[in-house]
Amino acid sequence: MNKPDIPENAKAGPPVIARDPDALPETFTRGGEIPSDLDPLADGILMAHQQAWLADTSDLKLAEKGRRTGITFAEALDSAITAASARSAGGDNVFYIGDTKDKGREFIGYVAHFAKIVSKELAEIEEFLFEDEQPDGTTKNISAFRIKFASGYRVEALSSNPANIRGLQGIVVIDEAAFHKDVREVIDAVNALLIWGGKVRVISTHNSILNPFNELIVEAKAGKNPFSVHHIPFATAVENGLFKRVCLIKGRTWTQEAQDDWEALIRGSYGPRVAAMRQELDAIPAEAEGAALTRVQIEACMEDGIPFERWTLDDDFRNAPAAFRTAEALDWCRKHLEPVLKSLNRDKRHVMGEDFARSGDASDIVIQEIGHDLVRRTKLIVEMRNVPFDQQREVLFYILDRLPRFAKGAMDRTGNGAYLAEVAAQRYGEKIVEVSFTQEWYRQEMPPYIAAFGDGTVVLPRHDDVLQDHQALQFVEGVIRVPKNFRFKGSDGFNRHGDTAVAGALAWFASRQPVSTYEYTSAHVEEAGDDWGDRRRDTRENFRRSGGLW
Repeated sequence: MNKPDIPENAKAGPPVIARDPDALPETFTRGGEIPSDLDPLADGILMAHQQAWLADTSDLKLAEKGRRTGITFAEALDSAITAASARSAGGDNVFYIGDTKDKGREFIGYVAHFAKIVSKELAEIEEFLFEDEQPDGTTKNISAFRIKFASGYRVEALSSNPANIRGLQGIVVIDEAAFHKDVREVIDAVNALLIWGGKVRVISTHNSILNPFNELIVEAKAGKNPFSVHHIPFATAVENGLFKRVCLIKGRTWTQEAQDDWEALIRGSYGPRVAAMRQELDAIPAEAEGAALTRVQIEACMEDGIPFERWTLDDDFRNAPAAFRTAEALDWCRKHLEPVLKSLNRDKRHVMGEDFARSGDASDIVIQEIGHDLVRRTKLIVEMRNVPFDQQREVLFYILDRLPRFAKGAMDRTGNGAYLAEVAAQRYGEKIVEVSFTQEWYRQEMPPYIAAFGDGTVVLPRHDDVLQDHQALQFVEGVIRVPKNFRFKGSDGFNRHGDTAVAGALAWFASRQPVSTYEYTSAHVEEAGDDWGDRRRDTRENFRRSGGLW
């Protein structure tokens, strides 16, 4: 192929693309910047997040990414390999749908390079007119680029949003999906490809929280659709070696100082537009700040009559003898919890979520029943303030030992919570999931809980503190959580930190975990001997007679 003549005053810009296939340049904008000897399969060339993307063979997968993090590059490599393969090896046609014509040029340029390196084919790039049938039955010709392989398959880059995607057969890649005019309609259309073994890849940076692309991600994280989700912010790409690849392309020498300056320059270029920077680089949709749930959403999922039991102690209690503290804990449990636990449906599975606190905030235990309709109905909330570790353990064990068909529990193992989570795991084995509250946990697990309020698949007690706890769930740097230093007064006069909301989210998380079924018989505290009640009363009476001093 010969390069077309380019006017002198245009040499600084992108090459002029002629409509004559014979006049097409060998390389395209940005795609042509790849060094001719770059082997994408060589060890160390692909970054970790690119490798993870290619290793995911799901029929439906999507990437929410920061700009220029290399996912389109990786997808072009996969497309070249797929189209160059025989049917028996998984070969297929690939249709790339970008939001602009330039994106199609870039993608087809990558594919052309990979065809030479990977499949040893000197791929011929064609520009042609794709006949697109419109919804009203008329046809429209849209510009497209194509590479045909010896396998008989092809890669086509369509330069605009085709209306007749349903007529395509193969793998469809939708790039910068959030910027397509009707991305939801496009996705619905390509789903028809699955019937004949096709696959769908959706790739994009964000374009606001209300965009259908972000809605698709929220649904996927909530398990409402089968897409697998890859979250690839700019910082992850940099950590995985993005700047080293830039140096490789540009012929520069990498240093940590140069990388830090480069990243600071890119972030600094946004100036005061912090929301725009987070959206385009950190894959955090703009406007993702503020309350995650409205009061109306929360109250719509509340019911009367669900027990909310509190146990609050003073500082002297921790200095009492162990036998006395245990006796008091058992008395409280028998008075406040036993009637509730006996009333639970023995045929329904139950799950537990626990958010730990020793002093200051409250420890909350949320018990949910999983109905046959898969609605998670809260059956009991237990809240403890200033309760010693041992008595929190005794209360927790009292509940779980009597919980009908106890399926799973999720417990906060952060800080001091590690003790209670550990002893619970030792007692109940795989039924307990110990949770560390990382940024990634919030990113993956809070959206499903929030989505439950929209679906009406969670039921809470009608209580003002529970309402305010859930109103405290905020978007913080793109994830849903209770802000660290956020406190408010509860109905009992104590400060709250969204305690029942966090415990509720843990219970919801527990309800979505795999369940291992095995027989379990507990030895209850009050069954330790026939004279236990007398000894408990004697211990308590001696303590009180001494004025609480030992």
